[in-house]
Amino acid sequence: MPRPLLLRSVFRPLLLAPGLLASLFATPASHADPVPVPADKAAYVGEWLGEQMRLNIHPDGHVDYKRDRPGKKLDLNVDLQGFAGDNFDVGTSFFRSTFVVSKPPHREGGKWKMTVDGVELTKTD
Repeated sequence: MPRPLLLRSVFRPLLLAPGLLASLFATPASHADPVPVPADKAAYVGEWLGEQMRLNIHPDGHVDYKRDRPGKKLDLNVDLQGFAGDNFDVGTSFFRSTFVVSKPPHREGGKWKMTVDGVELTKTD
């Protein structure tokens, strides 16, 4: 009889952990509001398309990102957290990811272009 009690006491924290983690991530404090795109970065706003990549940056700071790579497909709706030079961060208070912008938005042949994470993107609007 003592053995099941021992197992329950040893494994109980492991059984409770997923619920505890879920409650942590469900709290309003875990969500950072999006940062609106600053006026000096207004050229970043809009829908951008490139080879196997789609990026839509909204003025209010919402970011839609889709990328299809062999064996890895991403489709995210995340919040802008800020800019560091030409690069920008997205995520929440617990998760952040940086988009590396090697060529910021610029006019080329009458179209807006920028290079993000090594992919040349063209603005659609």
